[in-house]
Amino acid sequence: MKQKNILKLTAATLAIIGAGTILFYSAAEVTLAANAKKTETIPTSYQVPDNPETALPAPQAKEENSEKINYSVSMDSLNTGTPTDMDLTMEEAAQAGARYLKNIYGLDLEGAYVYMSYYPGTETFPRAFWSGDVLFQKEQTPESTRWTYMIDAVTGEMFTIDHSRQLEISVPLDYDTALEKDYHLYAELAKKKAEECKLIDSPVDRAEYNCQGYSGNDPTITVDVIGQNGEIVNMSFSRYDQMFLGLITDTSRKITESALDKIAGEVMSVDAENVENDTITWTTSVIK
Repeated sequence: MKQKNILKLTAATLAIIGAGTILFYSAAEVTLAANAKKTETIPTSYQVPDNPETALPAPQAKEENSEKINYSVSMDSLNTGTPTDMDLTMEEAAQAGARYLKNIYGLDLEGAYVYMSYYPGTETFPRAFWSGDVLFQKEQTPESTRWTYMIDAVTGEMFTIDHSRQLEISVPLDYDTALEKDYHLYAELAKKKAEECKLIDSPVDRAEYNCQGYSGNDPTITVDVIGQNGEIVNMSFSRYDQMFLGLITDTSRKITESALDKIAGEVMSVDAENVENDTITWTTSVIK
């Protein structure tokens, strides 16, 4: 149940990754901590190879013989983090993000503006990461069509990736109760996407309904694709035109759950201490 709650809240906030990833994790520290129970621990140390490039996702073979893609990369104006010597540089992180965008969306970044932000980690996501906000216009606005991603600052492993847009027409954003049971279309789309992009390191076992919401004026539905090895990839689609919007990886889920376990343990420890401090012992004497 806790796992489902985490995936639901994460899915509902997926669209803000590029513009403010840190906001979700800060809010989650309060919202989700009470639901945490024991799961698995995610290490925060790394075995870094002699050649850091081997840790990055390999580029597609056809890209090796193609001309270099020209796009602008710069630090986001709101960035406050500073990468360490162990972390990928801004340019390396942007290159890794570009490969993920190409693989998952088929996106060509020629002429794009890429705004990068570095975070040393948060209480609910204690892993250093880079986030990228990709647009085809220089100005960043909430209504801008954008692609965003969040990757491990050291290895380049993808945590989340998302596409958001502003629909040119007004469509209902209301919750569709029927989709709770009849979500077959989205389950098939999700399984197909997971297989095509090799998002799970095993054959796909099934897809399950997760939640509904909206991103801007675009109504969304989220399903969990579950592999035979137990991996879970959280995938979102538009309820308007069935467009694939984004995903959250199994690694990201595990990191969040592990952090929440720690927070819950600390809260329980403090509560127990407070109860002990507030306890009054009464001694009754019987006089004969």
